[in-house]
Amino acid sequence: MLAELIGQRVDVLDKGWVELVDFMPHPASGISGDLAIVNAARVSFMGESKGPEADKKLLFYLLRNAHTSPFEMCEFKFRVRAPLVTYWQWVRHRTFHYQSANAQSGRYTPFEETDFYVPSVWRRQSKSNKQASEGELDPEVNADLMDKLQAYYEQGYHLYEEALGAGVSKEMARLFLPGFSVYYTWVIKVDALNLMNWVRLRMASDAQYEIRVYAEAIYQHFFKPMLPWTAEAFEQYVLNKDMA
Repeated sequence: MLAELIGQRVDVLDKGWVELVDFMPHPASGISGDLAIVNAARVSFMGESKGPEADKKLLFYLLRNAHTSPFEMCEFKFRVRAPLVTYWQWVRHRTFHYQSANAQSGRYTPFEETDFYVPSVWRRQSKSNKQASEGELDPEVNADLMDKLQAYYEQGYHLYEEALGAGVSKEMARLFLPGFSVYYTWVIKVDALNLMNWVRLRMASDAQYEIRVYAEAIYQHFFKPMLPWTAEAFEQYVLNKDMA
């Protein structure tokens, strides 16, 4: 049942997750997301469903020929918990320019001692791509750097708590925290068209791992179940084309 996906949460990274808060059209309406797209396209002719075969054929035609405005008629609302290094890649993306987002504020909510991202491995800098990584460090070096990262987190959080205890405001005390690794929670809303554009780039093999796993979780656990026809057309005409 698609209604069961509303409120479902999928774990990502070490402490992160993605939760589907809502979807339009809501499953309780009895209208699927794919049909809402088709109906939006047919409104030009004051028509609606003509049966599954014709409806699916039209949806595939729309995406194949870049008639994309009907795909804006479906919206996803997510609650996301991710480290700041992921958050900035997420919200600055140009294809999310129609988004609505509301994020946790460190000015109001104090951080917890465990609110830091701890990677499973340290990746090497790519030799061919200045902004990418490839491969892993030797196990001994990896373990040593992991210990130092944990010590860094512990020291920063200790100083953060010390500042709060001294009466420093939360908005200033957070300067002691390791910025890029702090986990934030936010609610974000996006239509299906812009989500496809975002997924296409952030799920690519050359995207940073920390954002790629969120894109994959959203696509596999929420987008495909909610919009199966759209996902099938997306893979056929967009994703496979990019990978060719």
